[in-house]
Amino acid sequence: MDDLVCLERQKEEITRNTRQFLSGKSANNVLLWGSRGTGKSSLIKAMLSELRSQGLRLIEVDKDDLIDLPDILEQIRYRPEHFVLFCDDLSFEASESGYKALKAALDGSLSAMPENLLIYATSNRRHLLPEFQRENRETRVVDGEIHHGESIEEKISLSDRFGLWLSFHPFTQAQYLATVHHWLRRLGVSTIDHEEIDRAALQWALRRGSRSGRTGWQFARDWAGRQ
Repeated sequence: MDDLVCLERQKEEITRNTRQFLSGKSANNVLLWGSRGTGKSSLIKAMLSELRSQGLRLIEVDKDDLIDLPDILEQIRYRPEHFVLFCDDLSFEASESGYKALKAALDGSLSAMPENLLIYATSNRRHLLPEFQRENRETRVVDGEIHHGESIEEKISLSDRFGLWLSFHPFTQAQYLATVHHWLRRLGVSTIDHEEIDRAALQWALRRGSRSGRTGWQFARDWAGRQ
């Protein structure tokens, strides 16, 4: 958890929710959405390391295997551990079968979700489905209120079933450089010319077209290897 720099709010929220779950209190399914490389998947994996000793287990399920979700739920329903079903980099086309299986599980189908399971998903899309310009034409204004068309309502309905949303936005320059220096320290680079490092790190991010925790980690590995 300490290696996830500049994510204090997200770390606090997901840890609080998961600790509630482990202690038998009510907790929410979680959707972590936002820019690539900002630590969504890493946060869930770090949480497993942090809370494994308290009975937390992680089941990673690819979106193509979500059709088997009812069978997975039955396998774990009466086990003593607490499980987080982890769907990484989740996005759907509306016709995919996994989409309907996940929607049914989140909504509470006739075979209810076990008390010892939560679903945590990461996605670059807030609504998990592609959104098209033509769908905005269905939006209308009634007495000053905006009413979305049926297509948009359908897409919002899946992400809306996650009780807790955590957003991950592109890093500012200061956050990106903080991540770079954190990883350089972790990789044992002791003599640091901050001005030279910062200039090289910003050029690296410019070439990659991304200022993120992942980009900072990759730069630090390159720089440490060169030293």
